[in-house]
Amino acid sequence: MKKLNLLLATLLAFASASMAQAPIKIACVGNSITQGPGRDNPDSYPLQMQAILGEAYEVVNFGVSGRTLLRKGDYPYWNEPQFQQVKDFNADILIIMLGTNDSKPQNWQYASEFRQDYLYMIAEFKKTMPADGKVYVIMPVPVTRENFGITPEVMNNEQRMMIVDIARDSGSELIDLYTPLMNKTELLPDGVHPNTEGLGIMASVIARAIRL
Repeated sequence: MKKLNLLLATLLAFASASMAQAPIKIACVGNSITQGPGRDNPDSYPLQMQAILGEAYEVVNFGVSGRTLLRKGDYPYWNEPQFQQVKDFNADILIIMLGTNDSKPQNWQYASEFRQDYLYMIAEFKKTMPADGKVYVIMPVPVTRENFGITPEVMNNEQRMMIVDIARDSGSELIDLYTPLMNKTELLPDGVHPNTEGLGIMASVIARAIRL
């Protein structure tokens, strides 16, 4: 009987240790700025962030190039397999950085629906997260010139203020990536996408916020 009790105690201790060592899961949702040079490319901001945070965290890149937050946008993130993959991942921490492609004229005609669609997306992902899970809403990097149809005036003026309100109204944390890259146009070669150094700044800012 003593041996059985000892075995059970050992198994329980092993299981507890395994649970304690389970990494904190971070899902990075976004467009091409999140996807970067590739979802598995170490230069992408999620994998640079993985290197910063270390083995205590598991960071997965769910970025899809060209996608919108707006459900009526030309290429909604909602319609991608990654949308369901994020749910299946059951993240402890969710990072959302969408909106850049929404600034295109064909998408921003639905600007009045941006806030509600954003709040609904957060609510959908929260359903699969633990009760103490955290959501970080990202204020995207600045757009320094019009390119790919992306409109600087919408991104840098209208949308930034909307995202501040969305973070507050959803009970999410806001992370500002606009300010760190605001005067670093050399890190945004095409006016929209950060280079490797710019992606590294993004990774550092987000990692620091997560560790607070």
